[in-house]
Amino acid sequence: MLMSVSNLTVARGGLPVLSGLNFVVKEGQALVLRGPNGSGKTTLLRTLAGLQPPIDGLIKGAEDMLAYAAHSDGLKSMLSVEENLTFWAQVFGQSDIEPAIDAFALPDLRTRMAGTLSAGQKRRLGLARLLVTGRPIWALDEPTVSLDAASVALFARAVQTHLGNGGAAIIATHIDLGLTDPEILDVSGFQADPETSSSSDAAFL
Repeated sequence: MLMSVSNLTVARGGLPVLSGLNFVVKEGQALVLRGPNGSGKTTLLRTLAGLQPPIDGLIKGAEDMLAYAAHSDGLKSMLSVEENLTFWAQVFGQSDIEPAIDAFALPDLRTRMAGTLSAGQKRRLGLARLLVTGRPIWALDEPTVSLDAASVALFARAVQTHLGNGGAAIIATHIDLGLTDPEILDVSGFQADPETSSSSDAAFL
């Protein structure tokens, strides 16, 4: 088991959004988060990533094991594709960027400045960062935004390879990525009582 979540309550803007969450994430497992916009998927991912504290409950196993990819691609526009990946690899104590370059079809773009890439190319580069983190858990918030069908297939293949190597992924997405036996967690069934408020995480939002 890589992560366990027990009786978790998470908040947005100081107000509880989801409560009573219980799940585990195991090696080789994909957990797909479902629910309408505003239902709390992003808030849950941010909490799992340690970007904001939970109101209640316990998260075990996430610290230093999780890489989070949000809506922002997290790129430095004046660095090349290769330099961006090298930078992030060094941040996480890694060195080999070639698997990331190959997995997201970036060889022909490796010397291009990130700021000159198309939206889809930037997204591929942003997702390629996951492969240079060395982290076993990927937390992904709508990762296929701006990707065409071919790039979605590249991403799905990268996730499936990660799972096959003993990693795990928690993905908020409405797209069927064709992953093998993913677990589905519909957060709509865990909506919190809006009358129960807390300001404990307000400074983080």
